[in-house]
Amino acid sequence: MQFTPYLNFNGQCEAAFKFYEQCLGGKIATLVTFATTPMADEVPPDWRNKICHATLLLGESALMGCDSTPDRYEAIHGVSITYVPKNMAEAERVFKKMSENGKVIMALQKTFWAVGFGMLVDQFGVPWMINCENAA
Repeated sequence: MQFTPYLNFNGQCEAAFKFYEQCLGGKIATLVTFATTPMADEVPPDWRNKICHATLLLGESALMGCDSTPDRYEAIHGVSITYVPKNMAEAERVFKKMSENGKVIMALQKTFWAVGFGMLVDQFGVPWMINCENAA
């Protein structure tokens, strides 16, 4: 069984997924605009080039998302996406990059369960936890 987070954005999905691709080293597999779907006439004209569906492949995992239409968008509350890096160098790199233009909730630091754990909300309003359990 596998769980795949599906993120909703307010018109920033393409920028967010390109940012995540750069930060996390994944590969965008799908980036479909509303204009290329049968739903093109169901969204406002200025929304047709927004993203109807995106997939970012990250090893054996994936992150999916879309731009919710303005009347349906709700900010993310009560959940965080957790990234588990292979080592602290990767944790530090990702945490630094992901927190740019965002908000650090808890600085990346040693905890009783991890060599490095930190929390942030990125520039797109997505809450993240970076949880590094291995030092090397």
